[in-house]
Amino acid sequence: MEINDKTPVEKDELTGDKLLSGHEYDSIRELDNRLPKWWLWLFIITILYAIVYLLVFDVFKVAPHQEQEYSREMALAASMAPVQQAMVFDSTIIPMTDKAGLDAGKAVFDKNCVVCHKAQGQGLVGPNLTDNYSIHGCRYIDITRVIANGVPEKGMISWRTQLSKDQILQVSSYVMTLRGSNPPDPKAPQGDPCK
Repeated sequence: MEINDKTPVEKDELTGDKLLSGHEYDSIRELDNRLPKWWLWLFIITILYAIVYLLVFDVFKVAPHQEQEYSREMALAASMAPVQQAMVFDSTIIPMTDKAGLDAGKAVFDKNCVVCHKAQGQGLVGPNLTDNYSIHGCRYIDITRVIANGVPEKGMISWRTQLSKDQILQVSSYVMTLRGSNPPDPKAPQGDPCK
């Protein structure tokens, strides 16, 4: 007995495309379309990328995994930490008064501090640097330590990793010259009065 494999092919009334038999749900019938070429190429490229990724990261170990990169970066940061912590300022330092040092301090201030303290130190997010009040101390050493170490709970970042010790001393000296100036639109005083 010979099986007749020439069953009639059903076609969609609207498009004329071949319908798959047995693929119907809620009166929706599935067409027997070929996948688009862009989709097939994207699928092939994805498989090739996965093979290359496997070879590079797991077979030949040419590049480190993310965990290894993270561990390496953390070890590097830990090795640099003692250098960063070594920036110590004692109470014997005095503010610079020479024009070159103050000009260098103003340049650092204009580049890094204006965003929070405004151009003339009148305060925005950060406190007003021109009045006779201070949140963290009025002495030169206090200002220097705040700039070097920051005050994270107040939003002041530590600048010791981005500025040299000389730059911190210069900008601290420049900030000292702002006290008592009378800029427009100053922020209200914060902290304790300076004596």
